[in-house]
Amino acid sequence: MRFTFPLVLVLLGGCAPAIQSGPPQLQPVVTERIYFGRNIGDTLGVTDSLWAVFVREVVSPHLPAGYTFWPAAGDWRDSTGHVTREPSIVLEVIHPSAAASIDSAITQVIGEYKRRFRQQSVLRVVTTGRASF
Repeated sequence: MRFTFPLVLVLLGGCAPAIQSGPPQLQPVVTERIYFGRNIGDTLGVTDSLWAVFVREVVSPHLPAGYTFWPAAGDWRDSTGHVTREPSIVLEVIHPSAAASIDSAITQVIGEYKRRFRQQSVLRVVTTGRASF
């Protein structure tokens, strides 16, 4: 049997591995940053060990797809106008923009933190963007 040159190239091309060109495609995502103050009153109330328990009991079960957190420090003005500087923890969650269930999960995490550690407020910042995984 005799093959012509173009047919041979077509047949060989089907055996070649797929070559991905360019960077991975960016997908629409939502980034949520939640700022948890660690003071209770004027003293450090949310210790590293209490935070670890909170992560194990509350954060991980509500956010099983993953999250990142890190220590921070900042100032905030309470309802009386008093400025407080306190250590904080920032929790960041990045999820697909269509993930509606994540809003409820984050609201529950914030509510439990406020209840458990007697916090007036927890800052939540939501931004949209694109990411590749």
